[in-house]
Amino acid sequence: MGRGLSLHIGLNRVDPDHYNGWDGQLTACEFDANDMQTIAKNGGFETKVLLTEEATADAVLAAIEAATGELAAGDLFFCSYSGHGGQVPDRNQDEDDRSDETWVAYDREIVDDELYTLWGKFAEGVRVLVLSDSCHSGSVTKAIEDPVPDPVSTRERAADQSPRYRAMPRDVMVETYRDNKEVYDAIQQRVPGSEKADPDATVLLISGCQDEQLSLDGFSNGLFTETLLAVWDKGAWQGGYSQFHQEIISRMPATQQPNYFLVGGTNPDFEQQQPFSIG
Repeated sequence: MGRGLSLHIGLNRVDPDHYNGWDGQLTACEFDANDMQTIAKNGGFETKVLLTEEATADAVLAAIEAATGELAAGDLFFCSYSGHGGQVPDRNQDEDDRSDETWVAYDREIVDDELYTLWGKFAEGVRVLVLSDSCHSGSVTKAIEDPVPDPVSTRERAADQSPRYRAMPRDVMVETYRDNKEVYDAIQQRVPGSEKADPDATVLLISGCQDEQLSLDGFSNGLFTETLLAVWDKGAWQGGYSQFHQEIISRMPATQQPNYFLVGGTNPDFEQQQPFSIG
């Protein structure tokens, strides 16, 4: 039996000092992270959780990088993220929509190119499972649109919604990038574009929604995580990842259909395994 490491990230708010006064208030992301940790612990994983203030960009990236040095062929890394998705302008020209997608960490956004660079550090034969309950699908062509095109500020609208969308408001995205342009441009200069990444490990993403859709927050879990937990049924569900994904989709609205996305080495056996199974 291989070794399993897991990392569970949940942010119910962010540091307004970096995000131009926006605190990104959400309700259920920490619940998501804790529930995913419970699944991982029950499956025999060695687990780590980063919640809100703990979930800085450096802490998240360091935890993933540490796993790249510990796992070998046959091992499994399980990473879940619950929080806002965002965008910054694409400066290394790897995105068709001219925007790089992000995970909105506590103190700055984590650019998708940074994540793909880390996936590329895992050894051949390692399995990587990523669940992203956000408006970040993890594919190379993604776009986040405002849910209702009206003249009200997306920041004001997001604050009034209950439950809220897990999308960084577009005005906040613009302001955050403009205020921190040197930081985000330097990140993209340091790492290759995600389209140039070619991981040896097999990386399987099941995301909260499709490229053009938004993920809903909730009261006890995000809609995607809530549905996943219902399908999982405390481990009673049987089948491979593709069937698991399809069953989740069948229970979700047309406005939020989870994505299934693979990069890296081919590993059909991984896809056919019982979800969250190390062996």
